[in-house]
Amino acid sequence: MSQTFASLRIFNYRLWFAGALVSNVGTWMQRVAQDWLVLTALTDESGVAVGVTTALQFAPFLFLSAWAGVLADRVDHRTLLIWTQVGQGVLGLGLGLLTVLGHVELWHVYAFALGLGVVSAIDAPARQTFVSDLVPATSLPNAVALNSASFNAARLIGPGVAGLLIAVVGTGWVFLINAATFGATIAALAMMRASELHHQERAARGRGQVREGIRYIRRRPDIVVILAVVGTVAALGLNFQLTSAMMAATEFDKGPGEYGILGSVTAIGSLSGALLAARRKRPRLRLVVGAAFAFGIALTLMALAPTYPLYVLTCIPVGFTALTMITSANAAVQTTTTPHMRGRVMALYMMIFLGGTPIGSPIVGWIGETFGPRWSIGVGAIGALVVAVGAAAWVVRDARLTVSYQLSRPFVRVRYPTPAEEEREQRAQAAEEILAQQLADRSEQP
Repeated sequence: MSQTFASLRIFNYRLWFAGALVSNVGTWMQRVAQDWLVLTALTDESGVAVGVTTALQFAPFLFLSAWAGVLADRVDHRTLLIWTQVGQGVLGLGLGLLTVLGHVELWHVYAFALGLGVVSAIDAPARQTFVSDLVPATSLPNAVALNSASFNAARLIGPGVAGLLIAVVGTGWVFLINAATFGATIAALAMMRASELHHQERAARGRGQVREGIRYIRRRPDIVVILAVVGTVAALGLNFQLTSAMMAATEFDKGPGEYGILGSVTAIGSLSGALLAARRKRPRLRLVVGAAFAFGIALTLMALAPTYPLYVLTCIPVGFTALTMITSANAAVQTTTTPHMRGRVMALYMMIFLGGTPIGSPIVGWIGETFGPRWSIGVGAIGALVVAVGAAAWVVRDARLTVSYQLSRPFVRVRYPTPAEEEREQRAQAAEEILAQQLADRSEQP
């Protein structure tokens, strides 16, 4: 087996990969059906209503992720994930029954989107950190990238299937099928060999654990830069459900089949980016920043595409650059974080990554309605380019890099600090903070 798929040699990871692939297909089918239902059946092509639905689905990440991260650091990941899969399946079943029976209203969709967001916010940190339970530390970057590949293979299949099913049997049956797909993940979790899991260090119960996670991130400027890049791009540029629906229905006057094709074609580029990332042994900060800049360029081309076929073609580089950035950012954060802090750090990462959507979606939807669908994409392009340039300036000025030049190839050499050097500096910073706090406490004593 090639290096790209190395983690699939591990039995427990193979089970997880297969179960997650099935449930991810269902998740993408529901996302497409949900937006199409709101846009065409429950409103008169209201981009704001679609944006509100998306915002409600992701708003819980802003309010619950930090505490969900503490939960992920304390409890058994596998048990927690089984319960979150059950919750998501029940919610999909409820929305499906309402739709099939013809009783669904816009407020129902809002309520189920919010409920799904709550369960997903609890699920996300455990899901992210569970990968480190399945594979050894040396295989973690590969496993993270393959997770992204699974998610985007599902994205390649799900929207197209959803578009066809919407046209043939309606949106309600898409929701019901999604509810059934969570059974695959539950079965995979139940069949795993407990003796082969890599149990991580658990955080003890205590006060101030959320603040502890925030302090840890503040001592890591590289993670802060990643969060700034990912948060900006996610809020303004990764609203593909919304922008694709508006472009298909309003700009190009297309139906659900053509709308579903846009998601599938975007996933071609995304899947390619994830598989390429799986071959990298150590993700770099510069790759995250460079991919964000390239994403801004690709979005600019998408916004300017004059015809539907050209718009479809631009979906490939948009998907590729987006997934290169997301996968590299995710792997860089996970592989450089202390194990007993990983749940809280990944929770805050997911809060920024997914929690930015409730802020950005209504804004992007309003821009699309007011200035046209193309500007809903253009604002994402501008945001990505601005934050990438700002992050690059920080890397050049403040990152601990050594740059040398020579007349032969390679003309420029960039040396990164080794992991041992990074760890020594982090320990020194932590010791300085502790000493400063002790001195402050003494000065307050009478």
